[in-house]
Amino acid sequence: MTRVLILHGPNLNRLGKREPEIYGSETLDEINQRLRKLGDRLTLSVVAKQSNYEGELITEIHEAEGNFDYIICNPGAYTHTSYAIRDAIASVEVPVIEVHLSNIHAREEFRKQSVTAPVCIGQISGFGSYSYDLALQAIRELI
Repeated sequence: MTRVLILHGPNLNRLGKREPEIYGSETLDEINQRLRKLGDRLTLSVVAKQSNYEGELITEIHEAEGNFDYIICNPGAYTHTSYAIRDAIASVEVPVIEVHLSNIHAREEFRKQSVTAPVCIGQISGFGSYSYDLALQAIRELI
């Protein structure tokens, strides 16, 4: 079975409370439960983790090599600033799909640039929590 790590970055633990007009009303637990069920239907083994700490996200990316076949990563605000996460993604042989709930290209100017997307196999943004579902469906099509 194809193994998928879903990495949620900073502040995503606040989903359902943080700016619901932008990020929706679902909690991270609700999203993860739905993604595990979708993974089962798509015959994908889904493990979800969240961290507010850049170093922990980097460690998860490193440790994914040999343990996961794909990573779906929402780096949160690190998307725009973290060359360290970018370098971690580039350093592993695990394909990464970058995901965002909001359309980062239609938001504030500083959110429009992703330093991590160029080392990912693709980016999905703007479909709320269903951006993750689309990433899982893309993986199913890729394998």
